[in-house]
Amino acid sequence: MKPQRILITGNMGYVGPGVVRHLRQEFPAAELIGFDMGFFAHCLTGASRLPESRLDRQYFGDVRNLPTELLQGVDAIVHLAAISNDPMGSAYEDVTLAVNYQAGIGLAQRAKKAGVRSFVFASSCSMYGAGGEGAKTETSTLNPLTAYARSKVLSEQDLAPLADANFCVTCLRFATACGWSDRLRLDLVVNDFVAGAVAAGEINILSDGTPWRPLIHVQDMARAIEWAISREADNGGDFLAVNAGSDQWNYQVRELAEAVATAIPGTSVSLNAAAPPDKRSYRVDFSLFRKLAPQHQPQRTLPDTITELRDGLMSMGFHDTSFRSSQLMRLQVLAALRESGQLSADLEWADTAVVATESVSA
Repeated sequence: MKPQRILITGNMGYVGPGVVRHLRQEFPAAELIGFDMGFFAHCLTGASRLPESRLDRQYFGDVRNLPTELLQGVDAIVHLAAISNDPMGSAYEDVTLAVNYQAGIGLAQRAKKAGVRSFVFASSCSMYGAGGEGAKTETSTLNPLTAYARSKVLSEQDLAPLADANFCVTCLRFATACGWSDRLRLDLVVNDFVAGAVAAGEINILSDGTPWRPLIHVQDMARAIEWAISREADNGGDFLAVNAGSDQWNYQVRELAEAVATAIPGTSVSLNAAAPPDKRSYRVDFSLFRKLAPQHQPQRTLPDTITELRDGLMSMGFHDTSFRSSQLMRLQVLAALRESGQLSADLEWADTAVVATESVSA
């Protein structure tokens, strides 16, 4: 069943612009509504059009205080809003729990009461943590090593009992995101490596290069979300937690660096052999996703993703060899907002009331 009204939380981050674009294409008659705190609204990278102009409405507010009236008439919620990586989770551990877990469960509870039919939660394969040798399936033991990963585990645990015949919950355990976005992040492994190659002709791996990472392009994340929105209970059950990605996209970190160096000639690769072991290493089995969503499988490849990132950065005239301290790293953006007094320690805007404000797109 095609949704008539879709609410997308956290739509102004790295993944959101592609999701909005894809949902507009696939559900042209649907009303698309965005809700975001706006931390990274200014972090546009080469966009020829404001991504939110594809929405019918954009609201600015804190997901911890999302107005219940916004849920009226909504058929589906795509819940992207989160403190979205390990460094930020480490710096803001209590906020990560409050935003990623407590606020998300509260939203789901209110959504169910409001008659929302489908709740799509952006979960993560990072919950497998130290994965050992075998590829992890959805029934594998969870071993979250970070605040971010723990927030995803707790969220899935409390979402499961909410699901029923009238409230379909899908937790997409996404592989590590990569690829171009209208709000590019460079604090992701493939994006980081391409940025280093473009800016300085070198890739500095912060580990010994042996950890495993499953990957997924942001465009393929959007395709998975499209599938989850329309998923019926007879295709996975009222509650479904599924690994979202492709078996072909399981790589060791050093393999990723070598692929980037091959695509961008003249790039040198250095390993940090003295680095303490990175326990965040896991391969993932995506066979269940392949079975349930055969028409929505990942289509992008690692070589074309590297080329896309290279060309996008070069078109921006990117040459910042200190990019790991730049505004293309999400933690750096938050730090700058904190230092300027615009954000509180709890990551709340210092100069706004705790109510959403509406901006209607042109």
